[in-house]
Amino acid sequence: KRTCNLSSYQFLSRPISDLLCFVPVGGCKADWRPNNSPKLIDLMDDTVPGIGTYEDFNTIDWVREKSKDRDRHREITNKSKHSTVALLFSISDAFSGWLLMLLIGLMSGALAGGIDIAAHWMTDLKEGVCLNGFWFNHEHCCWASNETTFQERDKCPQWKSWAELMDGVSEGRVNVLNHFMYVSWALLFAFLAVILVRAFAPYACGSGIPEIKTILSGFIIRGYLGKWTLIIKTITLVLAVSSGLSLGKEGPLVHVACCCANILCHFFTKYRRNEAKKREVLSAASAVGVSVAFGAPIGGVLFSLEEVSYYFPLKTLWRSFFAALVAAFTLRSINPFGNSRLVLFYVEFHTPWHLLELIPFVLLGIFGGLWGAFFIHANIAWCRLRKNTRLGHYPVIEVLVVTLLTALLAFPIEYTRMSSSELISELFNDCGLLDSSKLCDYTGNSGSTSGSVNATAANGLGARLAGPKLYTAMWQLALALVFKMFITVATFGMKVPSGLFIPSMAVGAIAGRLLGVGMEQLAVHNHERDIFRGWCSPGADCITPGLYAMVGAAACLGGVTRMTVSLVVIMFELTGGLEYIVPLMAAAMTSKWVADALSRESIYEAHIRLNGYPFLEAKEEFRHKTLATDVMRPRRSDPPLSVLTQSGMTVEEVERLIADTTYSGFPVVISQLSQRLVGFVLRRDLFISLENARRHQDGVVSVSAVLFTECESPASPGAPPAVKLRSILDLSPFTVTVHTPMEIVVDIFRKLGLRQCLVIQNGRLLGIITKKDILKHMAQMANRDPESILFN
Repeated sequence: KRTCNLSSYQFLSRPISDLLCFVPVGGCKADWRPNNSPKLIDLMDDTVPGIGTYEDFNTIDWVREKSKDRDRHREITNKSKHSTVALLFSISDAFSGWLLMLLIGLMSGALAGGIDIAAHWMTDLKEGVCLNGFWFNHEHCCWASNETTFQERDKCPQWKSWAELMDGVSEGRVNVLNHFMYVSWALLFAFLAVILVRAFAPYACGSGIPEIKTILSGFIIRGYLGKWTLIIKTITLVLAVSSGLSLGKEGPLVHVACCCANILCHFFTKYRRNEAKKREVLSAASAVGVSVAFGAPIGGVLFSLEEVSYYFPLKTLWRSFFAALVAAFTLRSINPFGNSRLVLFYVEFHTPWHLLELIPFVLLGIFGGLWGAFFIHANIAWCRLRKNTRLGHYPVIEVLVVTLLTALLAFPIEYTRMSSSELISELFNDCGLLDSSKLCDYTGNSGSTSGSVNATAANGLGARLAGPKLYTAMWQLALALVFKMFITVATFGMKVPSGLFIPSMAVGAIAGRLLGVGMEQLAVHNHERDIFRGWCSPGADCITPGLYAMVGAAACLGGVTRMTVSLVVIMFELTGGLEYIVPLMAAAMTSKWVADALSRESIYEAHIRLNGYPFLEAKEEFRHKTLATDVMRPRRSDPPLSVLTQSGMTVEEVERLIADTTYSGFPVVISQLSQRLVGFVLRRDLFISLENARRHQDGVVSVSAVLFTECESPASPGAPPAVKLRSILDLSPFTVTVHTPMEIVVDIFRKLGLRQCLVIQNGRLLGIITKKDILKHMAQMANRDPESILFN
């Protein structure tokens, strides 16, 4: 008699009848390592393909993956002490992570540069073509012209609108023809985008950030980061942005960068075979995506840390920074906008802001929070309508109808006709002496003869009085604001690549510019009052309206995404103005407070919940006083828990249990009578091991015994050989008692990334709690439908 497969705790907590293994002498191997330190999980050799992998739409076991990586690293370190070849392999293994980051940065930066160039050209193609070369966009075409003036730098004889190319078109029909061509090109681009997505890569639609967050939390979605998704997303992103829809490319660029990372991981064994290590790389790739989207490498790293990453060790922080740096350098080398900047709307402000301006900055923060809460509520309602009605069955028609409405309504107004990036650049712009924009139409002779205006002109401040073109621009911007607010609700979530950063920033920038011009004119007309005294001095700008546009853009983006630190750093890197951090911080925090007061979820978390992804949000607190026994399965009305015994079951019985259930794994107990816990085995590992034993182990038949112990049970003469599955058994599954508070269980699942937890009492197995059980319980406690927690 001797004991086997038992830890000291299990030995002390079990009755003596369960601790006896009757075997022939020498038939049982003691379960102790030479150094008396058993492994956490004893995995089967890699000779059996599929062991240790996961099925689609399943959650990885973080503890198991980290244990595998520690064992692999320990083995490499031990071998490197005895062999030069092994030492070189150890060095290459340590360097492989940095090499992978270099390749991700280079590939993502190159793709982002190509997307920027193509989108800029195709956007201008809707309005006309360059006679010197059709591959030139409007700006590059006029750069090469000797007849271009600074005041009218967008007009040159080499660039022709579609109406100008057609001889015999009457002057009255020019706008009609240009409008028709604009709508036609927009419909063509949108149609190609949605058809390519539906035909080749359905996962290429949307922003991608909600799914990236879910994948980084440990969920498996096969194909979401595959090569076809990368190819189609890159092509259709250009088409969708060029169509003029109210969407951006910044969110999808995170998806593109993660696709690059996933594909490159397959060339490195360390990351290909370990899902947890792969997720560290994907966290760094998220930083790369934001780095190339905004030209903000530091902001990208903070975005990954604050918004999308689930597990972010210090080593990943360094590698994320390196990858974001390489990507930004690559994009800067390509120079897609021809201005030596990484983004189209880079600006530099030099006018100092005044302390009392914090009041309008906070007002912009309030507006951003209200807009964010409104947008999330309206967009989720629209997406739910699309999901639950026949509207969702016709994605191509939906995209074409929204594109048609957008193009018809956008063309008449200059600020809706231009791309969102160009609009933001125009709104951020600080007016110079030679600016010909309507937003910079300031004059001292505005037609008014009031004493206030005359006094202002006499004091040398007349140059900041609004001219007639500025008033026209203001009401056009007001119309553009209403248009952008409502059309973005219907656009985000369609079956084309669609980002949310740029449309949100455009809404905020319009609101900020309107408020900035209003504040500027208020200060100019009332400069003699005590509150404005010292703001306006002759020959100097009173207020910078472009700064208000920048603060408004940050506020609206923060209200939708609930970003704070990363948002401020991104905006700081966009402007290069260190003195404007305080206004940005004030607006970002106010926006988050207001939005959180109305709704706790960001747009990404709302879409995760809408789609039923099994994502356990770290920011959400569990405040209810429930116990593990209230959540565990089986419930009182359920059939008994499906378990395996460590011995006494046949191959046929185990295969029948697998076929009759859909569970992802099974607890292993000593016997059905005692229900004393031994360990836990995953369904996939069990199925693959039995299939492998039938194929390669001589004599295995349906009546062969299945053993999860190293003790050889006495067998009758002529009995078929047993199948030993001890090597796939997790001997240390996480357990809690029936009286463990659920808030502790939820914290364990969040911080350790568990798939399941077993519930025991006095060593006896009573039930199991899975991640989905916790999510359903949390939904039920929040008065939501618990059945919505199911991947759809």
